Amino acid sequence: MARSRIGATERCLRICFEVMGHFIGSYPWWFLIAPVILSAGLGSGFYFLQDRMSNNIEEQFTPADAKAKTERKYIEETFPGNYSMFSSLRLSTGGIYATLIATSDGNILAAEPLQDLLDLDLKIRTMPIQLDHQSFDYSDVCADILGVCTSNGILDIIKYDANNIDTLNLTFPWYHSETRPIPLHLSLGSVIVNGSSVVESAKAIQLHYYLQKDDKAKIDLWLESFLHLVSNHSSTFIQVSYSTSMSMQWEFEKSSASVIHLFSTTYAISIIFSIISCWRLDNVRTKVWVALCGVLSTGLAILSSFGALLLLGQPFVMTVASCPFLVLGIGLDDMFIMISCWQRTRVLDSVPERLARTYKDAAISITITTLTDALALLLGYSSPFGSVRSFCLYAAISVCFCYLYNITFLGASLALNGQREAGNKHWFTCAKIPEEVPSRNSKAFSICCVGGSYDRISETEETEPLRRIVEKFYGPFLTHKLIKASVFVIYAVYLAVSIFGCLMLKEGLDVGNLALEDSYLTSYYNNHRQHFSEYSYNVMVAVKQSVVYWKEAEREILLSCISNIESLDFVDSTHAWFLSFQRYTTAANVNMSSQDSFQIHLPRFLELRPMFRQDINFTTDDHIQASRFFIQTLNKATTEDLMTGLRKAAADCPLELLVYHPAFIYYDQYAVIMGDTIQTMVAAMATMLVVSLILIPNLLCSAWVAFAMCSVIAGVMGFMALWGVTLDSISMINLVMCIGFSVDFSAHVTYSFASSAKSDVNQKAVDALSHAGCPILQGALSTVLGVVVLSMSGSYIFRTFFKIVFLVTMFGLLHGLVFIPVFLTLLGSGKWC
Repeated sequence: MARSRIGATERCLRICFEVMGHFIGSYPWWFLIAPVILSAGLGSGFYFLQDRMSNNIEEQFTPADAKAKTERKYIEETFPGNYSMFSSLRLSTGGIYATLIATSDGNILAAEPLQDLLDLDLKIRTMPIQLDHQSFDYSDVCADILGVCTSNGILDIIKYDANNIDTLNLTFPWYHSETRPIPLHLSLGSVIVNGSSVVESAKAIQLHYYLQKDDKAKIDLWLESFLHLVSNHSSTFIQVSYSTSMSMQWEFEKSSASVIHLFSTTYAISIIFSIISCWRLDNVRTKVWVALCGVLSTGLAILSSFGALLLLGQPFVMTVASCPFLVLGIGLDDMFIMISCWQRTRVLDSVPERLARTYKDAAISITITTLTDALALLLGYSSPFGSVRSFCLYAAISVCFCYLYNITFLGASLALNGQREAGNKHWFTCAKIPEEVPSRNSKAFSICCVGGSYDRISETEETEPLRRIVEKFYGPFLTHKLIKASVFVIYAVYLAVSIFGCLMLKEGLDVGNLALEDSYLTSYYNNHRQHFSEYSYNVMVAVKQSVVYWKEAEREILLSCISNIESLDFVDSTHAWFLSFQRYTTAANVNMSSQDSFQIHLPRFLELRPMFRQDINFTTDDHIQASRFFIQTLNKATTEDLMTGLRKAAADCPLELLVYHPAFIYYDQYAVIMGDTIQTMVAAMATMLVVSLILIPNLLCSAWVAFAMCSVIAGVMGFMALWGVTLDSISMINLVMCIGFSVDFSAHVTYSFASSAKSDVNQKAVDALSHAGCPILQGALSTVLGVVVLSMSGSYIFRTFFKIVFLVTMFGLLHGLVFIPVFLTLLGSGKWC
């Protein structure tokens, strides 16, 4: 009765696959050779791999439409930088620099540690570098102020003499020298001050070396020389950690190379596992060569898909490097299903007939796998993150090629292996061997040189031991009433822990995680967090409209807005040209409320404080059409709360304000990551439900597939939070991918349940497990083995990939072999499914 209700789409697909299987079985060599030739042609795209590499962190790991990018464009157009008057505070980007943090077990402001630091500083500023037979040093590439290299305030204060430290009273956080105020909170870390704010001791000193941006070759070479010099520096009194503006980018690119050798290991593991899974004691019926071809088929799919996209000019992001590990598991999953269907065909039928029956039975299962995985990934292509789009595109096309090659290349290898079996030939020597042991032959002969037996009643290959265990023991055990009750309790615990984990889920990508675990950046970031965590960013606030500063009413509006911003508990102080100008006019007893007086004295003030010229945008007739000021923030809020709090305060101001810091480019992900992930997942789940309804034309069974999908995703999100994985663009890739994965195992067992001819629901569940259980288990193991080596990677990207794939595979397996079979028995009579 169940089979009579099979839908037209499924029936049409099965007929098409049956015809295709018969044709491939009749002409296997064509379908074995054609994918190899196609792969060789498309594989030529790897010639362009280096040209297609696109690993710029900002481009790939920040939203393409991030608000901060629009704000940066405005800042750069309105306040163009003056490189003859360099100011790191006024940079619209992070700048080009090298930096180091020197720490000491005692007081780093003691004479001995300071002298060690001064010696290192001198080496850095004077190290000779060769380029094109010419020598240059820091003075040739440094960012300068009126021709003088920018310097480090703390070293200026002691006049580059460690002994001067004992003669000074350093006030913190600002030290007022004879020429200018110096922000010591940028230079000194873990500071202890007395009641007069005079520094008594400090644990760390940070130095910066800013560079010009004119000559990239010189700059890169100087930065590399800096890293080499500092990494090899040894000192008695200080420990040094270091970084450069290019370090994160360089370290990120290194992490992709760190997994190349792991892929060869994964391939070897997959080959071994496939051979073991397909090995039979029968020397004729064993599927060793099919297993090898299954792994090779996946390799050809990766070669073809990657090559095709590279030929089409698609960017290759490092996240794509994890794709082969995923596709390998999907390909082997389909291989195990096809082999399982082949083993249920009549041995005495011709090879084309056996392959036709195999394709007919496997059609829905492998098509569901491909459609759900590919569609979920293609929906992920709509993400605003470049890294997500690149991964989803490469993975989706790889899954489609894997499907194509499993139908052609793997099917052809199954047919050729079937021809060998039909001739009762040995799997290795291809010599014809007896089906039964001749008399007087040794036991060794019977083990090595006999094969070809099959079940004489069903005329199919002998049932695998694992399938017999499922059918005779596991299935009846799982459908027992007490066990069913226990399964419900286990599921309730699983769901409760998952929900708890979801509530604990954190958002956002720590850019430091993009470097390898053993990178020198780890030490630098740790020291920065430990010693320089009190103060946060110096945020730029742009006044985007013209303000008549000599009118007290308009000044009061602006001052009121500043007061509101300063009322935020994470704001420390304001640094503004007009506040400084106000103090100047007050000291000079000048009436600031007069337009003539304002316009006369402002140019004079800017001559005394030329840095402030960069904060004012004048019209051609010397009117102020825009200006900016800066607010120093404290590390009392999360970066997300800091950014959103400042933006809200700016929006509440009657004047048109804009808040910006280069780091906001990366923190804008907080504003979109959760919403974008939910939107993509909901769309993908709706698509998966439609696919399951089309291919499993039964409303309740499709509903159970949808239920399993939601349940697995909830479990993955909850447990990944408990495993220390945050919701960011990296984990988003994997969550999009796991939507398709979450359907696979449950769809296999649900379809087998719906297709079963048994009348009793418990018998239908046992029948479904006996048919789908072994391929599901083998597919899960192959997927886990395909990614397990990534757990040893030093890269956050690849460890995260392993964690999420492991979770989705284990939870998918748990649902496919435990939860869903039990839940399906609740449907009652066979009329429902």
